[in-house]
Formats: sequence, structure tokens, C-alpha cells
Amino acid sequence: MRCLQRIHDTARWKTWSSILLLVLGGLAGGCSEGAKLIQATDRGGVVTYPYKEQVGSMTTRFRSEALHVMEDHCKGGYTIMKEGETKGRSRLVENQGIPEVISEYRWGIQFQCK
Repeated sequence: MRCLQRIHDTARWKTWSSILLLVLGGLAGGCSEGAKLIQATDRGGVVTYPYKEQVGSMTTRFRSEALHVMEDHCKGGYTIMKEGETKGRSRLVENQGIPEVISEYRWGIQFQCK
């Protein structure tokens, strides 16, 4: 009987630890970096931000954050010179024992101060 109790406790622990890992993974993914100034000069720079492919790069909430980063950098205004998809990353996540590849996309904006 004690052996069955130990197996039951182990199964329960595995279930809870799997749930905990999924929640922590979701929180870590949700807390990914927002807009980031990756290159800066006194005349401009490049800012990148994450976006989801389903939502698009223009409608994500991080775009307005990127615009604020550019405004803070260029006190007299800025001009967007070029923008487009930039290097993202892919990572392997195990979901209930099944590996899943998650792709993270980033958008880049090159800007020049006025």
C-alpha cells in the first residue's frame, strides 16, 4: 500500500510540476523584451520590437513603444528611413512531453533625427 501511495504522490508531483513549467514559460514569453534601441548615434539609430505573426508588426502594442523610444532619442523629431523584419529567434519548448518550436519575430525601424 505504501508503494502505491508513493507512486500516486510522484504522479501528482509530475502533473503539478508540468503545470508550473507551462505557467512559468508563458509568463517568461509574455514578459519578452519590448522595444529596444539596438543602435544609436547622435543622428539616429535602429530600434527593434517583438510582434506576433498573427497580429502583425504594425498593430502590436510594441510599435507605439518603439515610436516613444525614437521620440526620446530625437528630441526634435525623427524620420523613419527604413523598416522591416529583422532577426528573431526560434526555441524548442516541450509541451506535455511533445516538443514544439516557437518562433519569435522582431521588427526593425531605422530612423534619422531631424
